[in-house]
Amino acid sequence: MTNNPISFDDFMKVDIRVGTIVNVYDFPEARKPAWKLDIDFGEEIGVKKSSAQITAHYGKDDLIGRQVIAVVNFPPRQIGPFMSEVLTLGLPDPDGEGFCYIPARMCQMAAVCTKPVIATAPAIRLAEHHQAKAHHHEW
Repeated sequence: MTNNPISFDDFMKVDIRVGTIVNVYDFPEARKPAWKLDIDFGEEIGVKKSSAQITAHYGKDDLIGRQVIAVVNFPPRQIGPFMSEVLTLGLPDPDGEGFCYIPARMCQMAAVCTKPVIATAPAIRLAEHHQAKAHHHEW
């Protein structure tokens, strides 16, 4: 278990959305190789800026038009001379090089990423009960 656990309610406050990369810029001032990204989250949120250390896996042209997943409700964060407005999510590969979480299929612009469904034993039993009732037409 982590040293700084958060509550599930805290996690539910995180606004995770799908956006489309519309521009990619060099970021020579970054400590580690990174791209500066303009990500379009649709009318409600608009185009936001992010920095991502993903140059080992993605060239500029590879990223234009690609959808990514980002946290859109963190406060802006200064990264060197650049102000990042959203946190683009990803993971490192075995060599420590980053790659983005990318939806397997095209998603609706600014789609809210579904929060995990907590399946506790009582919830599973309740679901099974409803399935059994539906199967037996006992509604």
